[in-house]
Amino acid sequence: MEERLQKYISASGLMSRREAEDAIRNGDVKVNGKVITELGFKVNDDDIVEVDGEKLKRQENKVYYMLNKPTGYISTTKDDKGRKTVLSLVSGIDERVYPVGRLDYDTSGLILLTNDSAFKNSIEKPEYEIEKEYHVKIEGLLRKEESKRVERGIDLVDYKTKPARILNVEYNDLKTATTLDIIIREGKNREIRNIFSSINHKVKSLKRIRIGNLRLDIAEGKYRPLKPHEVKLLKLLALGKIKK
Repeated sequence: MEERLQKYISASGLMSRREAEDAIRNGDVKVNGKVITELGFKVNDDDIVEVDGEKLKRQENKVYYMLNKPTGYISTTKDDKGRKTVLSLVSGIDERVYPVGRLDYDTSGLILLTNDSAFKNSIEKPEYEIEKEYHVKIEGLLRKEESKRVERGIDLVDYKTKPARILNVEYNDLKTATTLDIIIREGKNREIRNIFSSINHKVKSLKRIRIGNLRLDIAEGKYRPLKPHEVKLLKLLALGKIKK
């Protein structure tokens, strides 16, 4: 990801952006051994930037965001098929952020964005067992015995799912569909869709509404920074310091 040289220098903590602009104008800045005096010059993380002979190491401010992902977007930074990514929904974030985990193209709801790789890793890894809650609509009526099977764990082709919890089961007026909330601790690829498919219920819509202590509270397509206490609680959950 390219950015203007003065912004890169400022992000290192060495000086303000205005001071960086002055340093560039004065010929005090080199990129890959070459003096740069152009303020519009762009660099990336692979470039070697020196100010007065001192090599800079970028020190990004750690940032954390909640995004309410609509369907029709993929949870990656780019796509070779030209599909829209979740990063196309955000603007005005100076830091280079990445999605935490994934939501399928046809799944909506809560996804996190951050530049903190340790935090990203702790939320993504299944062994940390952070709860993830989804609102689901399936075809047909979900019977009690089927709910119990899901809650015990379902044998899929490659693995057996861990015990889940099913809440707030409701049938539509025509008795042709069921809505429910399901809480899981793994979140493997298309896990919920595979769970219900294995008991002959097609998922019609799927939305993640909670990760750990963090519940979705913004409109679809919108995003907001996480509050310090929200980040702290998520980190404590991942470390097992508080009850999941």
